[in-house]
Amino acid sequence: MLNQPFHFAPYLKTVIWGGDRIAPFKRIHSAPQGVGESWEISAVPGHVSVVDRGPYEGKTLNELVEMFGAELMGHRNFRTYGNSFPLLIKLIDARDDLSVQVHPDDALAMERHGCPGKTEMWHIIDTAPGARIYAGLREKITPKEYELRVADNTLMDVIDCYESAPGDTFFLPAGRIHAIGAGNLLAEIQQTSDITYRIYDYDRRDKDGNPRELHTEQARDAIDYTVYPTYKSEPADDILAECKYFIVRLLEAKAGQNCPIVRSRDSFTIVICTEGEGAVLDTSAMTSFPIRRGDTLLFPATMQSLSAIGPVKLLTVQS
Repeated sequence: MLNQPFHFAPYLKTVIWGGDRIAPFKRIHSAPQGVGESWEISAVPGHVSVVDRGPYEGKTLNELVEMFGAELMGHRNFRTYGNSFPLLIKLIDARDDLSVQVHPDDALAMERHGCPGKTEMWHIIDTAPGARIYAGLREKITPKEYELRVADNTLMDVIDCYESAPGDTFFLPAGRIHAIGAGNLLAEIQQTSDITYRIYDYDRRDKDGNPRELHTEQARDAIDYTVYPTYKSEPADDILAECKYFIVRLLEAKAGQNCPIVRSRDSFTIVICTEGEGAVLDTSAMTSFPIRRGDTLLFPATMQSLSAIGPVKLLTVQS
């Protein structure tokens, strides 16, 4: 039976809007300039995570799922997803504004791309002064009006905007227009999908001086044009976000505290440490695993009795 977590080598992605905070946050001493994303746990083809320590070092996430099946995934997840790991975990550091995007839902993504859609959430870890998050429509527009606003560069006038602060959470179901503003360092939890429709990019140019591609027509049918009262999440107790794809909780264990990690689904548990240094304890086997800021650990479904020893602040994720 699986009785230990997995730690994976991060995939550090350099992008034109990337910053310089991910490497020190994760205590990486040598990293390229402009790292905008650290893919912590990924089953996306071409960027599948690889175990970088312990007895399974060198094994890919896909190989682990094939080897252990429901022991790793949980029986419900294994019935639903088979050998496809369902979640993608990232850290994102935005030095500049990211493009305005929307993602298709499962039905549209499967029809067009043969893969799942993308529902996601953001949890803000740190911000620079003036940092903002853009999410959802603040006034009603039609698909035709959307196209006209993209053409005349007025789309941002109808997208809701929030000043962001550490601890804020934004849930982004497929179809919701969104963008990460400059100055945000955040954790992103999402479906395993890399399908993005870019609809506005501030007329930026790539390294060769060409405008970046927009997906105006594809996005038209993917957008949810509903206007909601707010797009900033109000956590219920410790739950930051909950949908059919994932449930994300915040756990803060102070120095000397031993706090249970809630397990409400037949699932693996992903633990992301956003602050501090402590340990995760398997209370059934009385074994502990050190964790510190910047670490992401994947605990198999067989490890059902976990707790956190402070001082740490953790995000816990189940599918």
